[in-house]
Amino acid sequence: MIEVNNIYKSFDGKAVLTDVSAQFFTGKVNQIIGQSGSGKTVLMKCIIGLFRPEQGDVFYDGRNLTKMSLSEVKLLRREVGMLFQGSALFDSLSVLENVMFPLRMFAKNMTVKEKEERATFCLNRVNLTKDRFNLFPGEISGGMQKRVAIARAIALNPKYLFCDEPNSGLDPVTSLVIDKLIEEITEEYNITTIVNTHDMNSIMETGAHIILIENGCKAWDGSKDNIFSSDNESLNRFVFASNLFKKIKNSVEK
Repeated sequence: MIEVNNIYKSFDGKAVLTDVSAQFFTGKVNQIIGQSGSGKTVLMKCIIGLFRPEQGDVFYDGRNLTKMSLSEVKLLRREVGMLFQGSALFDSLSVLENVMFPLRMFAKNMTVKEKEERATFCLNRVNLTKDRFNLFPGEISGGMQKRVAIARAIALNPKYLFCDEPNSGLDPVTSLVIDKLIEEITEEYNITTIVNTHDMNSIMETGAHIILIENGCKAWDGSKDNIFSSDNESLNRFVFASNLFKKIKNSVEK
């Protein structure tokens, strides 16, 4: 589990996060949602350690990230997988080589053969066929690139997985496939997964635990199961900005 307590972060004297506290549970897809500019990306970066909050603490299973030395932070990051918004694959490396990259960086005790076997296992787990392994990122579809990025993110068998807008640039059908894949991997390997998203389809599909950020504050928390029944004004402003979801809510209430 990851916990954040009373996080405050500002830039140039302007508060971006104010007194944010939240819990993110193991074995579940935890989502940080909110409008653009709400502070959700800054919160994720504070949790990862890319930004240092002026106040507050971040705990990884009781270990306080904000109090760690640089060497301790480096060790913790070996337990972290990251799925970037644009996949961020290396264009000059093949699919297999991309997944092997973190193993080459951190798994010094593994042989080349073991690294290749681990990368192959991860690619198989995300349902990518072997005929794609030697292709370059530019030679595969956006959905396949996301699968490769997920395989790379789990290569080191992480305890914590961060996903920044994992469905960015994907069609609705492929987006749902990626959502389910992240959910399956989270539950199968008992990972603490945090997803930064504003995609309502993703929220309703996999949001086991959801934190809403509005104007730098936590405005609501709950799950996909009680989104439509909540009377929280901040949540309703976010969810029912679309006429489609307004109609869905009305049908549920009837």
